[in-house]
Amino acid sequence: MLRRIQKLYSANAYNKRRAIFMNILKPTSQDKIMDLGGGNGSLITNIIQGSQSYNITSADILQENLDHIKLAYKYSTVLIPESDRLPFKDGEYDIVFCNSVIEHVTVPKEFIWNMKSGKEFKEQSLKRQKEFADEIRRVGKGYFVQTPNKYFLIESHSWLPGIVAILPRPILIRVLRFFNLFWPKKARPDWNLLSYRQMQNLFPDAIIYREKSLGFTKSLIAIKKGSLS
Repeated sequence: MLRRIQKLYSANAYNKRRAIFMNILKPTSQDKIMDLGGGNGSLITNIIQGSQSYNITSADILQENLDHIKLAYKYSTVLIPESDRLPFKDGEYDIVFCNSVIEHVTVPKEFIWNMKSGKEFKEQSLKRQKEFADEIRRVGKGYFVQTPNKYFLIESHSWLPGIVAILPRPILIRVLRFFNLFWPKKARPDWNLLSYRQMQNLFPDAIIYREKSLGFTKSLIAIKKGSLS
């Protein structure tokens, strides 16, 4: 039941997100669009109706995702490193689409469960998130970067009350380990959620759009229109 409710809720959110993306950025078939960290490619396909007629490149850190995308959607694909500089030229893409990725750009995945220092985790995460944001701004003339709001009622990765997002890290790790034993949504403590002000700092040339749900800000979207979009 909980998963069914979540699917309906997510579908409604994606419909709203699609409208924002299409109405503000107005992509055309001539635009070069990069789906950055888009997993199996299903989201960008749902966001851009008739996506096969668009020039889309999927860039991801997992080869299995790219293999699926080539087979299912026939998009161009590029395997990218988990960190460091993206293998693209300055302004190579008219639009960079990046949905629910930047909050996971934190510390190397092998350290996720063992890093108990909240201060160290936050410092390393913000450094990597700044580098990631700078790369998006470098390679994209325009961009659409969405991330869950740090202060929403529900924490989206765990489906637990939003207070988990501000728990001290040692307690957060214990809470997730406990709920992962029986909760329908399994989660790893690999996310560093961002606030409105932090998104402004990361994307100073963008408008930060507040995506609402139940009257509260559910997610934040940094949007910049490129010169050709």
